[in-house]
Amino acid sequence: MTLDDLIRRPGTWLVPGDDPGIIVSSRIRLARNIDGVAFPGWAGEDECARLQASLLDSLSRMKALQPCLALDMAGLSLVDREFLRERHLISNELAQKSKGSSLVMREDEVLSVMINEEDHLRLQAMRPGFHLAALWSEIDALDSELEQAVHFAFSPSVGYLTACPTNVGTGLRASVMVHIPGLRLLNEVDPIIKGLTKIGLAVRGLLGEGTEASGNMFQISNQTTLGESEPVIIERLEQIVAEIATHEKNARARLMEQRASHVRDSVGRAYGILSHARVLSSREMLDMLSGLRLGCELGMIKGLEMGDINRLMLYTQPGHLQKAEGRTSNPDERDEMRARLVREAVRRATLIEG
Repeated sequence: MTLDDLIRRPGTWLVPGDDPGIIVSSRIRLARNIDGVAFPGWAGEDECARLQASLLDSLSRMKALQPCLALDMAGLSLVDREFLRERHLISNELAQKSKGSSLVMREDEVLSVMINEEDHLRLQAMRPGFHLAALWSEIDALDSELEQAVHFAFSPSVGYLTACPTNVGTGLRASVMVHIPGLRLLNEVDPIIKGLTKIGLAVRGLLGEGTEASGNMFQISNQTTLGESEPVIIERLEQIVAEIATHEKNARARLMEQRASHVRDSVGRAYGILSHARVLSSREMLDMLSGLRLGCELGMIKGLEMGDINRLMLYTQPGHLQKAEGRTSNPDERDEMRARLVREAVRRATLIEG
């Protein structure tokens, strides 16, 4: 398997899950460092390269990662990096790294490891739907297997040591991606975000830290990593996300009862724009696809499955567009390519008049 093979299949996190209309995907990440070695931000390129070689050797023998694909960041083009970032396999920070940094991923994309990002190791597990507990079991098994091969930096008093103090302790970041257009249409998203922030949760956009929310997609994650066990952190996040999903279902019910014409107008506008547009930016496309998703879920659009919409959401991103074309392109060209792909897909669907 090569990096080019990935373009022929959808990303793991976008395969429709248990409740594809609201809870899109789940992810767990663990930050780990090697005892006695400088953090990547302080180490030189040569030191990072030596550690990279050692870790690649260890990771290649991990049963939990087989079969795996290892990618050296120094050998990846800008398009390849953007492609991997869009699939949530690498972070914004790793996308900017070169010598001494790598990605090791299991071929099904469920488990992956970033080498020499902010920390020496960033272990990640992700699946579609609401599966935090199952993901914790998978990544915990990989963590335990890896701990038999390397000596992690660990303090008996505080836990795992990390480059950023906010990750010290468990080193755990659990997150769930949700699609909540109903709450947005009722202007109830901002109060919810403020409430989540007050209780120690972070809310980010589609591509994680530093990105804005597009297409009514939000990533909700824990911020506390110290003083609590991993199961406790995960259980609390599960409870809160379940409450948000209930609020979204209630919001949709209220909208259809009190403002059905407003919902149909929003869905109809999205359908009309996407089926006729000749130029589409990434942001506009994601916002319109949110309306299309809602229309499919409410039975207002026929002929499109959730998997079709998810593939459009991913394959119309800049990295995927260029990877599929086999060439680099400028923003104007990508806006035209994006519009063509979406237009062809949406025109096969039917808008049901209410």
